[in-house]
Amino acid sequence: MKTAAMGAQTMPVVHHSDIAAEPFKGGASYQTLVGDEQGSTPIRVGIQTSPPGYKSALHSHPYLETITVLEGEGEAWLQGSDELVPLKPGVTLVLTPHLRHWFRTTGDRPLKTYGVHASPRRIVNIHDAI
Repeated sequence: MKTAAMGAQTMPVVHHSDIAAEPFKGGASYQTLVGDEQGSTPIRVGIQTSPPGYKSALHSHPYLETITVLEGEGEAWLQGSDELVPLKPGVTLVLTPHLRHWFRTTGDRPLKTYGVHASPRRIVNIHDAI
């Protein structure tokens, strides 16, 4: 992590190319841009890259999460919705605490998303499929 001057303060600058990707089950990977296992920041921010054919588990978080699509296409299921939500660049999901959801990649390109977890630690509660 490098720093950049901002007035009288110093502001950290994160270069994505300096961050190792953590492998996820199913072939996806996650780069933690802000946050750590010690909970030293009030939020957790990262980029997830999911390959074609990837589907996340049905899960929820005990805090607000936002997911913005950067690249690729997919669809998401959100608890209480009768229809799948199309995912493409320019779409942001705002997921309330404990909202069960899953998403999957569609098409032949990876789905890249930018996620913000309103928690110092990334907490994922896995649920049985519906």
